[in-house]
Amino acid sequence: MLTSPKFKIIQDLIANSSREELIWLNGYLAGIVANATAAGEEIGETIVSKPVTNKITIAYGTETGNSKKLATDFAAKAKKNGINAKIISLDQYRLTDLPKEEFFFTVISTQGDGEPPLAAKKFYDHIHQNGFKLEKLKFGVLALGDTAYPLFCKAGEDVDQQLQKLGGQRILPLQRCDTDYESEARQWFSEVLQKLSSEPGASSAAHPVTVKKSTGKKVYHGTVLANINLNDRGSNKQTHHIEIAAEELDYQPGDSIGIVPENAVASVESIIALTGIDAGKSLLHRNEEHTIYDLLRKKLNITYLPERVVKKYATLTNQEIPETRIGLPDLLKIYPVRDAGQFEEVIEMLEPTMPRLYSISSSPETHNGEVHITVARDTFSINEEIKFGLCSDGLCHLPADRNIEFYVHKNSQFRLPAPDKDIIMIGPGTGIAPFRSFLAERDATGATGKNWLFFGEQHFGSDFLYQTEFQNWLQTGVLTKMNVAFSRDQEHKIYVQHKMKENGAAIYQWLQSGAHVYICGAKEPMSVDVENAILQIIAQWGNKKDAEAQAYLDKLREEGRYMKDVY
Repeated sequence: MLTSPKFKIIQDLIANSSREELIWLNGYLAGIVANATAAGEEIGETIVSKPVTNKITIAYGTETGNSKKLATDFAAKAKKNGINAKIISLDQYRLTDLPKEEFFFTVISTQGDGEPPLAAKKFYDHIHQNGFKLEKLKFGVLALGDTAYPLFCKAGEDVDQQLQKLGGQRILPLQRCDTDYESEARQWFSEVLQKLSSEPGASSAAHPVTVKKSTGKKVYHGTVLANINLNDRGSNKQTHHIEIAAEELDYQPGDSIGIVPENAVASVESIIALTGIDAGKSLLHRNEEHTIYDLLRKKLNITYLPERVVKKYATLTNQEIPETRIGLPDLLKIYPVRDAGQFEEVIEMLEPTMPRLYSISSSPETHNGEVHITVARDTFSINEEIKFGLCSDGLCHLPADRNIEFYVHKNSQFRLPAPDKDIIMIGPGTGIAPFRSFLAERDATGATGKNWLFFGEQHFGSDFLYQTEFQNWLQTGVLTKMNVAFSRDQEHKIYVQHKMKENGAAIYQWLQSGAHVYICGAKEPMSVDVENAILQIIAQWGNKKDAEAQAYLDKLREEGRYMKDVY
């Protein structure tokens, strides 16, 4: 509400303005509000005048750090409103405290196939034991996920439902957020604070779950400019550098792109032949009409059905089928459907094809209008038969000029620091991708911070990805130091962690001087081995005990100076 003097000014301005001027003024004010909101200013932020409690607990379960960031923001807003907010990671939360809690809020992400983050697993398992009651608990759950995956926000949904089963009362319905979560999370925080200013006992127990419509991801329609195998002859690997052109690209170094792979034509044709279905018939899928052929080819997972889908199939077809992951063509051969009509029911229970994420290896400053990715062709064996990854195999065979659809997956927890800060980058194999992006960006923007790269692969002669570019950056001073490890070029295997230990004194000196550390690549065993090497370096060169070294690393993580993007 405006004060009287300000309100009179507005009235006078309106009275003396033309229609065109009023239209312009309306747009101008709308722009100011939009810009303020984008900058993080809380327009009309809720202030709790007399909160019903002065103490709440905010617990987070995170894999990438997004849940922690939101929980920290929530705690800051609560404290601003006179509420003491205890913030804690779910892996540090004392489980025996839960029955004593009065107001408990959790921010939790979903990983993999609907699973909670590793840090939240102990809490998740504990509340599912059903051996206790939470009759005094009032709670709320903010769930993070990705709508591109079939079990979107499943971990948060499970926690929300289980806390209610144990006797807890919801302060607010479950809020599910997609990858662009900031605005919905801020709104949820405000609604929680409003509830905390209501009369005691107010809750939303009668409304178990609310789902807000996702705004959806922006899908880019790109064109392949180049597709180059980076490995030389004689290599055991096939790693492709793929350049894609698209209009109005919006990404930053550290982001990834998501690609939904298409199923093999042979598999789709086999399914159609086995079921007798009309491939040209249209069905509704996610509020859009698609032919059955297009659904099987482009939208639905038919490669390896998860056990939950196989179980539904067994119930529908009234057949005894062992719990297993199996491809739809094989399932139909062994346990056929009755007719085409029954197969239409099967289509309804199939889950969408999950996107594959690939770290971006280009810089928007250097590669304007383009996005580059680095793709290793996935090879594996089933029953002694060589198989290839559905998405990576398709990408490696994409010719130039072929169209491709993708979306940008933002990763706010893997960002470059200020231009004057030093960075240490550890990226074996395709883990090198974001660091090509980092260095190209720092080169183009004239960043003054020092850059140190650790890279590893099998053979120097055939597997040194982006060798010429990195050596050029080394010669021009963009890359301050580079250490490489080629595991198969000598009798004993050498990996990046060995090179790190050889340079332990210098690494610790960089850390002491404020350097940021980035790790990208395989989660296991690489990232585990690298982290252990860092702990050993801190302990040795910092003259610390193991617990002190761990505390040092934890502090780096909390300061945003230790970041991982592993898979």
